[in-house]
Amino acid sequence: MGALSEQELAAFSADFNKNGKNKVASRAARRNGLFEASFNDEVSKRLNHTFSTELDIGGVTDQKHSGRCWEFATLNVLRHHFGKKYHVKDFTFSQAYNFFWDKIERANAFYDSMIRLADKPVDDREVETWFDFAGQDGGLWQMAINLVKKYGVVPSYAMPENATSNNTTALIDSLARKERKDALVLRKLVQEGKLEEAEKAKKEFLNEVYRMAAVALGEPPKKFDLEYRDDDKKYHLEKDLTPRQFAEKYLKDFNWDDYVVLLNSPNYDYNKRYHQGLYDNVAGGQPITGLNVPIEVLARAAATQLKDGRAVIFGNDVLKQMERKTGFLDTDLYKTDDLFSVDTQMSKADRLATGEGSATHDMTLVGVDEDNGEIRKWKVENSWGDKYGHKGFYEMSQKWFEEYVYDVVVDKKYLSEDLVKLWEEPAVDLKPWAHIGL
Repeated sequence: MGALSEQELAAFSADFNKNGKNKVASRAARRNGLFEASFNDEVSKRLNHTFSTELDIGGVTDQKHSGRCWEFATLNVLRHHFGKKYHVKDFTFSQAYNFFWDKIERANAFYDSMIRLADKPVDDREVETWFDFAGQDGGLWQMAINLVKKYGVVPSYAMPENATSNNTTALIDSLARKERKDALVLRKLVQEGKLEEAEKAKKEFLNEVYRMAAVALGEPPKKFDLEYRDDDKKYHLEKDLTPRQFAEKYLKDFNWDDYVVLLNSPNYDYNKRYHQGLYDNVAGGQPITGLNVPIEVLARAAATQLKDGRAVIFGNDVLKQMERKTGFLDTDLYKTDDLFSVDTQMSKADRLATGEGSATHDMTLVGVDEDNGEIRKWKVENSWGDKYGHKGFYEMSQKWFEEYVYDVVVDKKYLSEDLVKLWEEPAVDLKPWAHIGL
């Protein structure tokens, strides 16, 4: 390893000082911060809150300090479907309810994996990946649908948000610590050939996880009364519904099995379906898969579904080139390379391959702006409350979509026959640590 010499450091300083623009940039950055100093207000000329197609929906939701965007986005699509059918735009489902069951099911999947991988060392990469994933609250559309299928849904008033669901940090930390400790016990039992004892211990551990979730979030309701006034002020009441009865009756025409996850991960082969087993959250549920295709396929399918009056979930890297205050998502929003006089631009494939890029957030497309078939921008429903963006809604340029969107969820009826056939092909299993848009 070569040590930096005093002469090299002096040369760096001389190079910095010979250009007066560096001092100007430094004063602006130190006074305002890097993002404010490099903010490009020119983007407001094309992000003007006007869209050629726009869904008529109610207000936004707020996931607060939690990683439950995937549940919020999924339940937002379901509530828009419910609201359109039953004429009640601001009806909301309980995210806390499905989050409770996610903690139980995800613990079960973790324990099963620890039993399956017990013959591998603790520092094996697959084992390490599972340990890192323990207790986490991030997820995906298919994971949310697996929970809805098994446990149903309830209105937000039947299991409202609380201090723990609004800030999941302590619960995640507690669950991760417990599950990792339990994993060591399970591994030891399996290694000693005590498989029956391992299964018995797993059930006890799951009982304890249930207790932790019930203390933190409250127990989910077994029955509730559906009560609401629609947009015409008409009163509705149906008593003693179970969560599954509610989903089966009121969402029965939302055909979630017809939905396809389209990926855009250019570091993997296109026209192949990939399976990420790390996210298989419900035993016996739908495997977590995605069909990898060029980005223009994602954009056209999403726009087509929107023009048919249906919202679209999409996974993205939200913290890249985004401002909360304006709600702008644009690749030219922050000109930090100009500020530093460097070039940090990478291809989408390289960002994924190096970990610079990943799908970190789920949101919902509720509008699109086209000019003679050319997509210019999108209207986005976020789940960060109504204090950010345009009353909680964000605007995304098509260029941002191309660079930072990694998946969309669309009904397969909006796809070509060839794509539907590819979706029905067997999926390629990915390593748990694979950087793909799932």
